[in-house]
Amino acid sequence: MGTAVLASAVSGCPAGAAEIVVPAGAAPLQAAVDAAAPGDVLRLAPGSHRGPVVVSKALTLEGEQDAVLQGVGQGSVVTLEAPGTAVRGLTIEGSGMDLDAMDAGVFATEAATGAVVEDNVILGNLYGIYLHGSRGAIARNNHIEGLREGRTSRSGSGVSVWNAPGAKVIGNDVSFGRDGIFANASKKNEFRGNTFSNLRFAVHYMYTNDSVIADNVSTGNIVGYAIMYSNRLTVTGNVSDGDRDNGLLFNYANGSEISGNVVRGGPQPAGRWTSNGERFSADAGMPASGEVTLATPRTGSRIGPEKCVFIYNANKNRFSGNTFEGCEIGVHFTAGSEGNAMSGNAFIRNRNQVKYVGTRSLDWSSGGRGNYWSDNPAFDLDGDGVADKPYRPNDVIDKVLWEAPAAKVLVNSPAVQVIRWAQARFPAVFPGGVVDSHPLMKPDGANQTERP
Repeated sequence: MGTAVLASAVSGCPAGAAEIVVPAGAAPLQAAVDAAAPGDVLRLAPGSHRGPVVVSKALTLEGEQDAVLQGVGQGSVVTLEAPGTAVRGLTIEGSGMDLDAMDAGVFATEAATGAVVEDNVILGNLYGIYLHGSRGAIARNNHIEGLREGRTSRSGSGVSVWNAPGAKVIGNDVSFGRDGIFANASKKNEFRGNTFSNLRFAVHYMYTNDSVIADNVSTGNIVGYAIMYSNRLTVTGNVSDGDRDNGLLFNYANGSEISGNVVRGGPQPAGRWTSNGERFSADAGMPASGEVTLATPRTGSRIGPEKCVFIYNANKNRFSGNTFEGCEIGVHFTAGSEGNAMSGNAFIRNRNQVKYVGTRSLDWSSGGRGNYWSDNPAFDLDGDGVADKPYRPNDVIDKVLWEAPAAKVLVNSPAVQVIRWAQARFPAVFPGGVVDSHPLMKPDGANQTERP
């Protein structure tokens, strides 16, 4: 590589700190890192720079346009081991493929408090960015593409956050690999303004409390937002558009505010559904480049997501101002979920608006206002915006069909029609289930605009 060139003092840096231009070349970048003083900025010139590199002092690695930091296919490309470190403006490639070792494009350790990883292009690494105990770290405005080939289960996530209180993941574009963001055993995190595509889960959330998931966009993933074993969250302003199985999934998630989210579904290529672990393109419903093709390709289309939102043993949450549109099931609500409030939401053109597995009666309205249901043929004679009669999304026949799907062959029989007629005339024969006592006549909120 030759010698690093001292270019100029860096304005705003600690006394004695310098900006050092590092020319591209075959010599390891580690030598320039070792020679630098705390507070220095290593400015990597255009071209290829040889990694991996371990930063154990407060340094900034900053790339000029077309600067590439190339790993050797073993370990992490950049490992941050000191407070106040930063990596920005680089293309980072060439991590190892050892899941147990957590090989990553950028790996921030517990010692790297306040680390900043921003404005990078991170390509083809096992994990993109791994914040492993790095308190107050920020991963911002990075473009991250994970592994495009092989089984999803053998890939890492775009951004992983483990036990990193106060860490923020903001404005990143993440595609391919396993999950867009995987958070585990953390707290007080903020995941905002990210976009996700071609992943298993856009956001996978485990044991992470008192945090914010806001204004993210998930497109064409298997699941949009999987929120599990976490409490006191704010989940707001997120979009799931064309995800396959679930837009929002809440499993043992409690005491949270879920508002202003939009889940949109519709017909999707049947080839997106496969059980043998192959990676499929969300756009075409066909195997991604380099994948094994199914012996019998699937044709036609299916409605996806299967569930706009799946609520499983999730308690004391408030769902308000959300839009659930075009799914096979709008809300699947089951497994002893208690104390949840559901009002001001819009359920639009879902094949089944609600699937409630239980016998208890639930009123999905609050303060005299319920939800909007696109299939509710209601009247509003007093013009207050609330329908004159309650709305029930399910009846006893629905319950029979859930318990015995083969009974679908009888759904249009005269006997079934008589039962449904009797329920409509005599509400007392309805089983326990969801009722909206004050259904709305139109969507209630900026996000809830029914499309033509």
